[in-house]
Amino acid sequence: MSAFTEPTFAWEPVTPRGVAAFARASLERLIVVQCLVAILATAVTVWLLSDSIFPVIDAAVNELPAQGEIRAGKLLWSDDSPVMLAEGMTLAFSVDLEHGGVLRSPADFQFEFGKDSIRIFSLFGEGELDYPANFPANRLDLRPKWGAWSPEILALVALGTFFGLLLTWATLATIYFLPVWLICFFTNRDLSLVASWKLAAAALLPGALLLSASLVAYGLGVCDLVQLCFAFGMHFVIGWVYLFVSPLFLNRALPAEKPNPFGHK
Repeated sequence: MSAFTEPTFAWEPVTPRGVAAFARASLERLIVVQCLVAILATAVTVWLLSDSIFPVIDAAVNELPAQGEIRAGKLLWSDDSPVMLAEGMTLAFSVDLEHGGVLRSPADFQFEFGKDSIRIFSLFGEGELDYPANFPANRLDLRPKWGAWSPEILALVALGTFFGLLLTWATLATIYFLPVWLICFFTNRDLSLVASWKLAAAALLPGALLLSASLVAYGLGVCDLVQLCFAFGMHFVIGWVYLFVSPLFLNRALPAEKPNPFGHK
């Protein structure tokens, strides 16, 4: 048996010892903690959209002319060009009918509306999208549409984030539980396949908490997009580290008791 006492308090998925405790806990306990972490991640995602993304879209819609549309895949624009409609730290919208490269925003993502296409500029490079065949491009039509769509988009994002995380964690735990079981087998830890699955699922939660904290830091301007991308990659690495380290906090299996050859029959 190991020198330390095996953890039994399965409520904090932050330390390797706390993650190990979920191996012996009930499945219901694991699901409750997963839901709490998923709710936190969902709240952060919705806050980031409503605080950093949607206000820029609102401002861009309000800066559109009273008349304008996309007809037959071309933008019919009568106002000045080039012009910056709205910009923030994360997102910017501009109109440059000729895509002349005159306006460049320091925002992480810039959508530039040209005569025939939309160009997207970001840290990851430049992309281009064609317009739909027909679409309104004026504030009189788009303001009420966006006002009606934005709450529904937030609701869909919230539902998608919450259930998407739960599904992703269940899928990854199904992939990772066998390595956890093998680690326990070769280090003489007595852990069933079901308990290995629960430990693998709990090992994914510290990375999710790190990513949620990084999104908050990004929304507050404490870190930039490069650092956020680094945190996104690290949240996978942290999960792998916990997968290998947490089983070591479980007690070793007791050796089978051998019969005493001098005992009485």
